[in-house]
Amino acid sequence: MLIRMVARVVGLGVALWCVAPAFAQVGESMPAPSALDRETTVVVRGAATKVGKPSVESILGAVGRTTRFRQVALSPNGTWVAWVEVASTGGTLIHAVELDVSEPQAVRVSVCPDGRACDESSIAWSPDGKQLAFLSDAVQRGQSQLYVADLAQSVARKLTSFQGSVSAPQWSPDGASVAVLVMQGEGAEQAKGPNGPAARETGVVRESHSVKRVALVSVADGAHRVVSPEQLFVYEYAWSPEGSRLAFIAAPPPGDASWWLAKLHVLETANGRSRLVYAPKWQLTEPVWSPDGKHVAVIEGLMSDQGVNGGDVMLVSLEGGKARNLTAGMKATATTLEWVAPRKLLFGAQVRGESAVASVDPTAQGGVTVLWKGPERLSAGGSVGLSLSRDGKRSAVVRESFTQAQNVWVGPVGDWERVTRREEDLRALVGETRDLSWKSDGAEVQGWLVAPAASMAPPSGTRAPMVTMIHGGPAAGVVPQFRPDVLLFTARGYYVFLPNYRGSFGQGADFAQANRRDFGFGDLRDIVSGVDAALAHAPVDPSRLGVTGWSYGGFMTMWAVTQTQRFRAAVAGAGIANWQSYYGTNRIDAWMRPYFGASVYEEPEVYTRSSPINYVKLARTPTLVLHGERDVEVPVTQGYEFHHALKELGVKTQFVVYADEGHTLRKPEHVVDRMRRTVEWLDTHLPAGPNGAPRAAALPR
Repeated sequence: MLIRMVARVVGLGVALWCVAPAFAQVGESMPAPSALDRETTVVVRGAATKVGKPSVESILGAVGRTTRFRQVALSPNGTWVAWVEVASTGGTLIHAVELDVSEPQAVRVSVCPDGRACDESSIAWSPDGKQLAFLSDAVQRGQSQLYVADLAQSVARKLTSFQGSVSAPQWSPDGASVAVLVMQGEGAEQAKGPNGPAARETGVVRESHSVKRVALVSVADGAHRVVSPEQLFVYEYAWSPEGSRLAFIAAPPPGDASWWLAKLHVLETANGRSRLVYAPKWQLTEPVWSPDGKHVAVIEGLMSDQGVNGGDVMLVSLEGGKARNLTAGMKATATTLEWVAPRKLLFGAQVRGESAVASVDPTAQGGVTVLWKGPERLSAGGSVGLSLSRDGKRSAVVRESFTQAQNVWVGPVGDWERVTRREEDLRALVGETRDLSWKSDGAEVQGWLVAPAASMAPPSGTRAPMVTMIHGGPAAGVVPQFRPDVLLFTARGYYVFLPNYRGSFGQGADFAQANRRDFGFGDLRDIVSGVDAALAHAPVDPSRLGVTGWSYGGFMTMWAVTQTQRFRAAVAGAGIANWQSYYGTNRIDAWMRPYFGASVYEEPEVYTRSSPINYVKLARTPTLVLHGERDVEVPVTQGYEFHHALKELGVKTQFVVYADEGHTLRKPEHVVDRMRRTVEWLDTHLPAGPNGAPRAAALPR
């Protein structure tokens, strides 16, 4: 099959943005970038004189000109860079460009028939940097298969015909085979993961589960064999330097629920024999081998969501002995990991609210070296991190911030040069960003305060409304990145406050664990004291404060309106109203035991104490409740419970259920509807009086 070699100057082309995790791809329902409403002249390339508030559609139209990069990968020899971007017509596009040539041109790598949008992603370079493995659903929509493209010959070959999901291709060190994760067993074809919509179950609920296993695929002829144990669900894996072993993180199924129980194993690829090498206290991610093959490093920490990585760097000896924490006491959170030299482990990190790249010597005692740090998001396709050449001297990253959309950059760490030149200047939609610090219960807490666009700033002597956006997790952290939900408010005259409350990444393991067995209490004190800090630093109207969040942020929104009258309007998305009923109805309950210290059946009082439903009689705040119909992470019954209570108690409320959606909304029309409803709810309940003056007296502090 021929690769469509679309040669063009790097930087042409556009795509629509996908917000994660709160929003899914915004597709055809958004207006064209030039279709701004007549009520405003705000455009992305530069601010113009304000005529009136821009509509939600006009802002989304402007945001829609930007490109979302899903992944970037540098070849091992550092001479090529490839990336995956979301296409404006749907699906994804893979491009590759040769570096160090006089006129770099991007080459599209695709096996999709002309005129059809395909999902092509998960790129991986061969050890010699001449071939690119990738996944494509060109043959059957929704069913990806493994392909290998030879860039020199402009040819791609299909290697597999699996049934069930295929993911995470990785080349063997000798280049003879590509390993992939393959879903097998009952329900494999319907498996959507914990964020996707659940399959409906009727009759006798099944007890069997599909299992994700490692398969080795021959590059020569496509022959494959499954090598990992059939009783273990594999989440991540890594080849040993000599190629005879795999390190993998796995747990017995069900896969969606058991990630929090996963352990580190090593298997021999020749015979499939495996052994357990490390049983952690917390959660594991990012296995990497030492160059001599005697150790495996991992990131271990209290993590609330699979794929949202964060913790300390741990060194596991394959000869036995206690694992060693290489970053103990670090006031930062490691997120991605690469072993680039015998004495150099390089990792991506969150430091307070910033992205960072750091290194540690695994042969020494302590001593983390920060190589780069900045107020932006740096990634290669997942958590904060980067893609490295084999020698570690060159890297590829996607960079973004609140005011700059995504672009691909390549170069030594901290000395990157831009490769793509896409629409990126968003300063017409957003104002100044302030790194805010404050004290709460004696500890320092950090967050971001984003000002309204210059054209929408409050006139002198008046104050603007503010919306507090509480991130999900809780084990996550806000770093500056391109966020349409933030731009939606700043373009309409709001301040946006994004706190990294206790339980967040960025200040080390103790801070990330500081809300264990205390959900809602300390978290809210951090957030409310952060609101006070925002009021002291910006012209924010204390009587026009809104709050919103999704998932854990949805829980915190529900919790906030039952604990304080500070917020005059709230929008709670996929929130937990009742931890007791939630425990027995969600499909990922294993995440709760590390946080609550016991199951709900052993210590129900810990769950009762943090349930908003038990304090709902104190709620007065108008609250919009949003939920996906087939959410397995947070069942829709949680939304029903909270909405019913508010309605019966006479609190203004509305409940919206999105058909066939899971924990993450994916249908474009639902994404747009969610954003529109959120803005309209806050606009309605945080109104300004004449000349921008507040309608009501300030609430007491």
